[in-house]
Amino acid sequence: MHRSPAAVPVAARLALAGAALTALAVAAPAGAQPPARPAAPADSAALAAATDRVFAHLDKPGSPGCALGVYRDGRIAYARGYGLANLELGVPITPRTVFDIGSTSKQFTAMSILLLARDGKLSLDDPVRKHVPELPDYGRPVTIRHLLHHTSGLRDYIELLSLTGARAEDWTTDDDALAVISRQRALNFDPGSEWLYSNTGFFLLSVVVERASGMSLRRFADERIFRPLGMTSTHFHDDHTMVVPGRATGYSPREGGGFSIDMSDWEQTGDGGVMTTVEDLLKWDENFYAARVGGRALLDTMQRPGTLNGGKPLEYAAALFIRPYRGLRTVSHGGAWAGYRAELLRFPDQHLSVACLCNVSNGNPSGLARRVADVHLATLLTGAAAATNAAESDDAPPPAAAGARLSPAQLAAYAGSYYADELQSGITIAVDSGALVLRGKNWPTEPLTPGRRDEFSVGGYFTLRFARGAGGKVSGFALDLGRIRGVKFVRSGAARGER
Repeated sequence: MHRSPAAVPVAARLALAGAALTALAVAAPAGAQPPARPAAPADSAALAAATDRVFAHLDKPGSPGCALGVYRDGRIAYARGYGLANLELGVPITPRTVFDIGSTSKQFTAMSILLLARDGKLSLDDPVRKHVPELPDYGRPVTIRHLLHHTSGLRDYIELLSLTGARAEDWTTDDDALAVISRQRALNFDPGSEWLYSNTGFFLLSVVVERASGMSLRRFADERIFRPLGMTSTHFHDDHTMVVPGRATGYSPREGGGFSIDMSDWEQTGDGGVMTTVEDLLKWDENFYAARVGGRALLDTMQRPGTLNGGKPLEYAAALFIRPYRGLRTVSHGGAWAGYRAELLRFPDQHLSVACLCNVSNGNPSGLARRVADVHLATLLTGAAAATNAAESDDAPPPAAAGARLSPAQLAAYAGSYYADELQSGITIAVDSGALVLRGKNWPTEPLTPGRRDEFSVGGYFTLRFARGAGGKVSGFALDLGRIRGVKFVRSGAARGER
């Protein structure tokens, strides 16, 4: 489902006051000064007003919006809802409104895996095929650790299913995801050699949890994480027909004004699927200080950045980004799925966090959370403040590279029907109004832009690299799309020896 930091399907489409432990549990040297802490606000009314101004563009009649929670020293320092949870019924958003948090869910999957490792049910260095033998043998083991750090090289199943025509609003299941993953004959890269965000890894972790524990990820997380922490409004949503009291409806802006309902019936979990509230997320956030669930050693492991094969460190730990913001250390993860967007941003040294959950696809909670942090940590931050309501950079496609204009005869050489065994799906390329266009179930309608010889792009997202056989005739193409590389399409007739 799931799930971003900016993953969307092709056709459309992540309290107890604890001791002053840092989220990375890095010991301070002897004699070192403690980390700077935010002073208690002298004027809480002014602080609240400044926080509310961040959401002024959403806090208006007829608009979806966001729920905000600011956590300080294990308590909610400020919480509010802005906008409507349901436009049809006029239901306002509150701190108890339930949202799909997309890829922000991944940290709960990571915790589940680490709990099973501590229980001795698996090792992080297990080949994934030990638990999921349906996966192909790629010649070099893909391990559970690779999945946790997005270094597996596995193609993203959301983009793969999207290429078959599946939309977020369609019903898809674990079986659909596992089938398309298992048909992939190649990786994006050798395991451990690169970092590339892949929802496949965390979906497979949900399968590993089920097979190692004997219970679904939904049940495991409920028994081992959510109930022990008192997160009574939180669950992994693996049944699209389930009634969820207090759930916000997801929306996307409609061209020309207003909003369209933007919901999903995908039932995969692991890479996404958690539904929760900003009130419940306080209890999860505080566990990184109090360590009630998992214990300190496990939480340290969860927040230790991964490395590539050559030892190069990543800024990604086990479903958590570890990186600075304006001079302060942060631990965070965002999420995006259907019309929902989410961010949980923690400043561990200051024991202050911001949770922002939105039910509109252009909500940009990552940017909003940073702007809230600018307000609440104003005396400690350095450098430039967060941009005002800027769109998340990962959502913007790269510019398409323009190439030479092709003649009608040159364009016609690429036209035809193509089929991908790995997708069990095909498309047609046709000439229309002097340009090549793709025609397939829920494929984009933009024209193909020529680049280098035999290479075309579509809207900055797709790249098609055509191959030629004997006689110079086009025989197929390899497709790159964000988180998948090199999916091969064969031209009809070429597989039977046509050149």
